[in-house]
Amino acid sequence: MRSGKEVKVDVMAQPTRTDSMVHPMQIESPTQAAQLRENYPSDDEFRPFRKWIPWMVPSFVVANIAVFVVTMYENDCPKQSSSCVARFLGRFSFQPFKENPLLGPSSSTLLRMGALDVKRLIGGRQWWRLVSCIWLHAGIFHILANMLGLLFIGIRLEQEFGFIRIGLIYLLSGLGGSLLSALFIQSSISVGASGALFGLLGAMLSELITNWTIYANKFAALLTLVLIITINLGVGILPHVDNFAHIGGFLSGFFLGFVILIRPQFGWVRPNRAHPQHLRKSSPKKHKTYQYILWVLSIILLITGFTLAIIMVARGVNGNDHCSWCRYLSCVPTSRWRCRSTPGTCQISQRDELVSLTCLDSGKSRNYTLPGVMETQLYDLCIGLCS
Repeated sequence: MRSGKEVKVDVMAQPTRTDSMVHPMQIESPTQAAQLRENYPSDDEFRPFRKWIPWMVPSFVVANIAVFVVTMYENDCPKQSSSCVARFLGRFSFQPFKENPLLGPSSSTLLRMGALDVKRLIGGRQWWRLVSCIWLHAGIFHILANMLGLLFIGIRLEQEFGFIRIGLIYLLSGLGGSLLSALFIQSSISVGASGALFGLLGAMLSELITNWTIYANKFAALLTLVLIITINLGVGILPHVDNFAHIGGFLSGFFLGFVILIRPQFGWVRPNRAHPQHLRKSSPKKHKTYQYILWVLSIILLITGFTLAIIMVARGVNGNDHCSWCRYLSCVPTSRWRCRSTPGTCQISQRDELVSLTCLDSGKSRNYTLPGVMETQLYDLCIGLCS
């Protein structure tokens, strides 16, 4: 299950605009502003950069909430259990705490709604689950943390770069997180938007690196951002958190940032809009050499990484078979918790309507009277018994 608390980063990135000619820069004094005005006397050249009006990120938040409401309606806990949480909510009540401590639906409902499950992804050719799982959440606490992070991070980025570029980073990072999760988390389901959120964090870091020369407080911004990323990735080593989705999303967003968040260096002017006096002066190139190098390398790594990941997932490759230590990237066992990739395994015996389950991990047993029992019901009952 994906999770993670994203925190707002107050990085002083400058706004951009499609018709901009002079690159924005942090102006720290009236003297500096006067010098810039002298170098670019035309008002058409020295134009303030407006901010984009964010609408896509709020739309994503609304869409995630709407999907969660539909999921809870589909779940209909009172129909399945007599110990629902907040039963006064009717069919919107939550599954018992022992089954879902995040106040949300059952695992079987998440599966029906499109959770990432490698068996169905490969065996059933349900590739759409790589994308649908990004819009699903395991509970109230889960969606609250992710949506707050999306608002704090996404709105600021959309104001600076517009909805097209941030939308691409969000969706492709979510896909990258799902692919890496499918390679290493193969015995349980995964849902959540935190892979996409980590992609936005990764893009913020690469944008800071590739546009390094235009930042006023470079090292303060870098240290703040690295600290926040480290804390969030550190949370992923806790049990029941899909840190592979976080890592996959972060790497995807990091390289995407070099490609689509690159900005012209300060002083560059579009030739077709420049003042004649300015054209007679020596004008810097649009981008620095290191920006071009990072752009090319990132394109190569993105195409190679996504292609290999899709091929490996399609062939049913288990990443843990080729990397024995990689499991510690998602969970580090301690004396306080165990890192168990599955909620438990049960032995099932059935006679007419009487079903007996025995949790092989704990040895607990329980009998159920279930007319017309389905596989998804047994799955949920096994999770509850072994929890």
